[in-house]
Amino acid sequence: MLTEALIAYVHLAAVLALVVFSTSQAALLRAEWLNAAVLQRLLVVDRIYLGCLAALLLSGLLRMTLGVKGLAWYGAQPLLWAKLLGLALLAWAAVAPHRAYARWAAAPALPSADEVARVRRQVMRASHAMLLIPLLAVLLARGLLTT
Repeated sequence: MLTEALIAYVHLAAVLALVVFSTSQAALLRAEWLNAAVLQRLLVVDRIYLGCLAALLLSGLLRMTLGVKGLAWYGAQPLLWAKLLGLALLAWAAVAPHRAYARWAAAPALPSADEVARVRRQVMRASHAMLLIPLLAVLLARGLLTT
């Protein structure tokens, strides 16, 4: 029981951290604020964000395999597969900003305001879409729309 509670805590902490570091990226992605130091911070925040995605996936897999409901129950739930699809889409959405940050760091000059705004919009879309995953989690936890 304690193990399941601790895994649930790590899972929730990963969700909250994902929100924090997604918000941090969006806040830093302002052309008028972007300089070399902010770009370095953005690279760090991006790595932490990717780590949060990995922690979320790993803790979720641990909940499925070590939790009370078990792998067979979770595996039969369409809401779980919808959550995993949502997480996969978040990971996919993180690729373009990640590549942009690496490109900017390697370039001799800072990116244009238009490029910063484009990447910021990508981050904002992912940040807003991520809100659907906890809704699916709550429905799953309450046994709504489950098989």
